Amino acid sequence: MNMNDDLHYDYTAVGHVTIDVLQDGSRQPGGSAFYGALQAARLGARALIVTRGVAREIDALLEPFREELDVRVLPAAHTTTLLTTWTGAQRRQRVLAWAGPIAEDLAFDTAVLHLAPVARESPRRWRGRARFVGLTPQGLARRWSDATNGEISSTAPARAQAELARRCDALVLSEHERSFCEQLIAGARETGALVAVTAAERPTTILCADGRELRVQVPAVADAADDLGAGDVFAAAFFLALCQRSPVEAAARFANCAAAVRVRAAGAGAIGTRAQIDARVRASADAHG
Repeated sequence: MNMNDDLHYDYTAVGHVTIDVLQDGSRQPGGSAFYGALQAARLGARALIVTRGVAREIDALLEPFREELDVRVLPAAHTTTLLTTWTGAQRRQRVLAWAGPIAEDLAFDTAVLHLAPVARESPRRWRGRARFVGLTPQGLARRWSDATNGEISSTAPARAQAELARRCDALVLSEHERSFCEQLIAGARETGALVAVTAAERPTTILCADGRELRVQVPAVADAADDLGAGDVFAAAFFLALCQRSPVEAAARFANCAAAVRVRAAGAGAIGTRAQIDARVRASADAHG
């Protein structure tokens, strides 16, 4: 996929690649930037992650995916590390270490710029070219603390976060985060951005700038393995489709099918290719007549 040959990347995700420590003590890569960029790469995009942390740790984490992704690591004393636990179906995460904010005023040359904060690290300003800017604001809405740095303060107050949203073309968040992101949503809609609110197996809601709300059905998934990163996969597919000028509902259907492919098996390896997602789109269309 060469969305624009005079742009260096098709998709650039900016946010912390995390070390996710699971209940059994195993470690795996995580973070919205990782899941989003990997989905973009498997859709054929030239994908870059801009992150912050300890380079050797991130290189080791991403070794299985090094042929798919380019990674730029801004140096830090720590790599953001999250302890992930489950109570039934409910997932909880606690910060064990934080890499700190990503530098302001970075330069990008990309078709899609995905601002993908995990724990309030996103820059408010950037330079260069981006045809389409998407934001997954979950990491701006949460309150975090960690054992290494204490309370993680926001890189921007609520008013500045709303201003950041005004620079975006689309936002993606879950229904659980919607009440914490009202200022971000308002800021985005003021400038005509789309807002997608995912709701697991229930329909995705698209908030349009003109006040309309669209509902887009989610494909049924039998025996889903896990949903870690499913929202980020949705976001990547949605942003890329919109950047390619797909109609809004078609972009959301495609993104819902990308998420459905992701949750069918455990881990990032389950993130789908374009052929797999297109097949799911066709199956979903057949199921609904």
